[in-house]
Amino acid sequence: MSTTEARRAQSQIEYPDSDGQPMADNTVQFRWIQTLQGGLDAMFRRDPEVFVAGDLLWYPVEGNNRLRTAPDVMVVLGRPKGDRGSYRQWEEGGIAPQVTFEILSPGNRAADRLEKLRFYERYGVEEFYVYDPHAAHLEGWIRRGEHLERIPQMDGWVSPRLGIRFDMSLGELQVLGPDGDPLISYIEMAELRHQERRRVERLRAQIRALGLEPDV
Repeated sequence: MSTTEARRAQSQIEYPDSDGQPMADNTVQFRWIQTLQGGLDAMFRRDPEVFVAGDLLWYPVEGNNRLRTAPDVMVVLGRPKGDRGSYRQWEEGGIAPQVTFEILSPGNRAADRLEKLRFYERYGVEEFYVYDPHAAHLEGWIRRGEHLERIPQMDGWVSPRLGIRFDMSLGELQVLGPDGDPLISYIEMAELRHQERRRVERLRAQIRALGLEPDV
């Protein structure tokens, strides 16, 4: 087969946007995926060249639509924000996700986690983090040359790529941004906004009571 024919054959291969698997097995796992994806996306909101996704299929090799995985959360530095049906690495400047996260459910098997670790190791992930919210257990791996090596102490660990810090001092995971503020869920974010609105309303009421601001 000529090079032109091979390219034509590759261009006709379909890369499905779904693997038919659920995003999460339970509400705890789903909440953590949302918190990490949303928190990291918000953290990098001003950087147009950081792409953050949750449960998105990643195809690392053109021409092989069976070689794929869907990290619970992945961060790609150096790729523009925007919607995608899947992450096809050859269409993304050949850049692999540098950081991936997996949130475990009770149904996850050790063999599945090992399979993902090997996949990430082979295809260029630099940092891989696994959190089991039911057991409050955190593990991490970092690239050393061709291999992902386990991080011996995760409590207090700072991601070289993202600058986030993992804190287990309260008995469960807190992920702190470079500014020291934790990544929080949508509900926690809504509550903070509600508290801020109430604070502003009280302040305005106090100003009106002092006659410093006319009623509108």
